[in-house]
Amino acid sequence: MSKLWGGRFTKKTDQLVEEYTASIMFDKELAEEDVQGSLAHVTMLGKQGILPADDVEKIKDGLHRVLQRIKRDDIEFSIGDEDIHMNIEKTLIDDVGSVGGKLHTGRSRNDQVATDMHLWLRKRVVEFVDMLHKLQTALVEQAKGNLDTIVPGYTHLQRAQPILFAHHLMAYVSMFGRDIERLQDSYKRINVLPLGAGALAGTTFPIDRHFVAGQLKFDRVYENSLDAVSDRDFILEFLSHASIIMMHLSRLSEELILWSSTEFRFVELDDAFCTGSSIMPQKKNPDVPELVRGKTGRVYGNLVSLLTVLKSLPLAYNKDMQEDKEGMFDTVKTMQGALQLFAPMIATMKVNKEQMRQAVNKDFSNATDIADFLVGKGMPFRQAHEVIGKTVLYCIEQNKYLLDLTLDEFKQFSTLFDDRIYAVLQPEQVVNARNVYGGTAKPQVEDAIGRAEAALSETSVWVAEYLERSR
Repeated sequence: MSKLWGGRFTKKTDQLVEEYTASIMFDKELAEEDVQGSLAHVTMLGKQGILPADDVEKIKDGLHRVLQRIKRDDIEFSIGDEDIHMNIEKTLIDDVGSVGGKLHTGRSRNDQVATDMHLWLRKRVVEFVDMLHKLQTALVEQAKGNLDTIVPGYTHLQRAQPILFAHHLMAYVSMFGRDIERLQDSYKRINVLPLGAGALAGTTFPIDRHFVAGQLKFDRVYENSLDAVSDRDFILEFLSHASIIMMHLSRLSEELILWSSTEFRFVELDDAFCTGSSIMPQKKNPDVPELVRGKTGRVYGNLVSLLTVLKSLPLAYNKDMQEDKEGMFDTVKTMQGALQLFAPMIATMKVNKEQMRQAVNKDFSNATDIADFLVGKGMPFRQAHEVIGKTVLYCIEQNKYLLDLTLDEFKQFSTLFDDRIYAVLQPEQVVNARNVYGGTAKPQVEDAIGRAEAALSETSVWVAEYLERSR
């Protein structure tokens, strides 16, 4: 069969050109969305009297059969038919006859593919909000079980101040909460209908774009036909948000890798999420977080790739834009794999509370509290900072920690010290002294968990609502 667009041509397309320009190898991912958009489009054509009712019903029946074949993986897509749109149209024509060729009335592949991607991506975004919600839930549950677990807090990867392990975990809950907010906000720009823009200028047929938008549950339509077919901001925005999500996962991955090492022994990942060595039988490798850390660069690359494709691209549609899909598909697949594994990996993680406590007892992360103690006695902070610096240096030289010092040893650095310093230096006191909103004190962390659980409930409602809208 000749090309559906072949009337103007006198030669067959070179086989190498067909192979090089075809997109069916990857855009077949959009098959269900393509049929979904076509059903709404042909329904509108019938409503507007552009196609006879009998033709509309034949085409719709044929499209439903094509959709069932797609779901059964019963269609052999052909490079000769270039892309998912031409493959589905040819399959439809083979099923219902030449009337299937009327489906393309009033539209172009340019606005058709844009519609497919909007339909496809809006569903993925809701799914990712749901996955992040599950990860947040796992982190919150671990935090609730570690409200009395104290761990060294770090800056510059040097022990800084003791904090609740729950507080550390809740930092990631906050990060993933921002990720959810970004995805939810991006839905507004994804859920815009380009169909009806034609190739670039609209169409001469009296179509009803707003009716199609209603059929497909889009909130609005593109205001400008040129923008409708050339806009890929919604994909760039998704790839940007995905890059930030993967960055957050990568940071947590790095900490899990460190914490599960022999040097730290703060946590142990469940065997189900680790692998062994082919030569060293004692090994238990944190392969999942390592691979997530590595795949983060892959997601970054997809963002930069599409930014580069779109750079200096004139309006409206250009074949360059065929490069918009593979990176999007790859990012979705990469992030799906990471998030599906992360929530159960966190949920099953064992926390070595005693090892964390020993680490806190063998460092100088309570030094700031001594300075604050002296400030409370009237000493200027800068002077107190110097006093405690000399005290810590003395401890290092004497192979001691601050709680090991006698009161006389303290007093050689300042006469303001008294025996209350020993209570001030206790890890629980150090943690709970920071009883400010957002701080690490137990009451503040409990409040943070409460707020997080309320937000989780709201997210759950949002996911249910928007999954229903995208069906």
